[in-house]
Amino acid sequence: MRFLPELFENNRTWANRHLARDPEFFARLCAIQNPAHLWIGCSDSRVPANEIVGLAPGELFVHRNVGNVVRADDRNCMAVLQYAVEQLRIAHIMVTGHYGCGGVQAAFAPPAHGPLGEWVDHIRAVRIAHAMELDPLPDDLTRSHRLCELNVMDQVVTLSRLPVITEAWRRGQPITLHGWIYDLRDGLIRDLGVSLDGPASDGSG
Repeated sequence: MRFLPELFENNRTWANRHLARDPEFFARLCAIQNPAHLWIGCSDSRVPANEIVGLAPGELFVHRNVGNVVRADDRNCMAVLQYAVEQLRIAHIMVTGHYGCGGVQAAFAPPAHGPLGEWVDHIRAVRIAHAMELDPLPDDLTRSHRLCELNVMDQVVTLSRLPVITEAWRRGQPITLHGWIYDLRDGLIRDLGVSLDGPASDGSG
């Protein structure tokens, strides 16, 4: 192989390690996909979803984009949600942001051009909506961290209003939405206390 031979070697090592521990590992993966959780997270390479929560391949359905944004006009995100809810019967959806998010930091900068700029505009709208809380904070880092949290909370609200979720709740399908934040500095997740298990629920945190 001409390109990136080290990655292919890493792949062989990874596969052999799993087979040594469990000869039926890949056979089981081929047989069924039955995760109970959907992770909506950031594309940041420092946030490996499965590893953070200690789940094996096949145990976590994942959708990632810049800034862990949920948008009704994002056909990719909507397709993932529909498949997760209607086919996989996912019970928990976790929107998981992280401190130090580049997409969130970009929302404090002048608007950029192109697709990235348009995408970040959604996070910028969250910043503007919460300006009265964010502006008095003592420094840029504190403001950025708080916007990371507020952005997650906003996405949970957006999720709770999407037809694929509201219709599932209406027919009695149990789905709980969660808002989490991951801290790169210590590797820990914190629950933001905005969980929802129905349209009229205030959540249980």
